[in-house]
Amino acid sequence: MKDIVLAAHQPQYLPYLGYFHKMKHADVFVILDDVQFKKNEWQNRNRVKGKDKKDIWITVPVIHKFGQAINEVIIRNDTKWQRKHKNTIITYYSKAEHFYLFDKFRILWEKEYEKLVDVNLDSIKIIREILKINTPLYLSSELKIKETKTKRLVVLCKEFSAKYYLSGIGAKDYLDIELFKKEGIEVIWQDFKHPVYNQLWGDFVENLSAIDIILNEGEKAAGMI
Repeated sequence: MKDIVLAAHQPQYLPYLGYFHKMKHADVFVILDDVQFKKNEWQNRNRVKGKDKKDIWITVPVIHKFGQAINEVIIRNDTKWQRKHKNTIITYYSKAEHFYLFDKFRILWEKEYEKLVDVNLDSIKIIREILKINTPLYLSSELKIKETKTKRLVVLCKEFSAKYYLSGIGAKDYLDIELFKKEGIEVIWQDFKHPVYNQLWGDFVENLSAIDIILNEGEKAAGMI
């Protein structure tokens, strides 16, 4: 029987390629939708490449209170953000070789969303399908785990009988490794090296939304992670 690798991450909006690299290299991927929303991070925004600027932020405007969980955050739909995001991507990517894949994202611009988590989940599912990633996804809210921080991750691993927890290297500063060791779980660190690929508008910019590599490289992007 294969030793199970579990990874977890907050739901992001049109995440970057490293998000899906982690998902691809796990046997179980838990979306932490019931952890605290953090303003000015990646949960309601991401970057695409512009012609005159290296990157352009596309942000889902939200209404939230401090301490709210991500799955409680409401979208401000009086700002026509969907039209703005759609037009921004058309403006800067219509000449991309694989722009026809933009149609895959149509639901993000046409569906009436109330909560941030729903648009994030749709964006994640669209991208993972294009990247041919089949790792099972679970929502932490549905697992009803009460623990927080590292204890939450340990309990998640135990829930799925995972021997390994795959973590981004940024978590080295705050993850309590000893809690994993006490339960016989080994922490392994994600080794993601961002690929360089064909990109419009000058010098290469990494860590953009994965929609960038998809529209530039098409389904070849699946083999780059």
